[in-house]
Amino acid sequence: MFPHLAYPRSFAIVLLCAAALAPFSTTASTPDPVKLAIFDFEFEDMSAAASAGSIAPSDSQHLAEVTNSVRDLFEQSGRYSLVDVGGADAAEVKARSLHRCDGCDATIAQQLGAEQSFVGVVKRITRTEYTVRYQIRDASTGAVLSSADSGLRMGADYSWSRGAVRLIKDRLLEKKS
Repeated sequence: MFPHLAYPRSFAIVLLCAAALAPFSTTASTPDPVKLAIFDFEFEDMSAAASAGSIAPSDSQHLAEVTNSVRDLFEQSGRYSLVDVGGADAAEVKARSLHRCDGCDATIAQQLGAEQSFVGVVKRITRTEYTVRYQIRDASTGAVLSSADSGLRMGADYSWSRGAVRLIKDRLLEKKS
């Protein structure tokens, strides 16, 4: 009927379709970061010199360092956004016994607004032998999403951070890249 208007009309339709699809193409390729509650690393002393329930100041310092290193690693990955766990007042958090509470960390993480929980443990075998393990749970179901154990003896206590970072990179972050 109006042949001189056919081209501009089809061009306008193409532009409208492209504009409508643009938001989908950019959001589909970059998912939102997972909200992760990383609780302070916990300590298990299986050595012959283990003291009943008390942690040496140097061990506390190394636990803080490994926790900070792991939080930095997850944050830098861009795949996770960290949820502040400072407000968690559950007895298991205060006693650093989340690794023994049969998944209570997931409930605590969900109450903090996280989608997943992270619990890490440094285990002393002897004064110079340590292992590191971690476990990530879905906060809404409590299902274990990922877990790994270093399975090797890391040497001196100053290597806790390096061992934990390497374990998480190898078993979780680089594996899914």
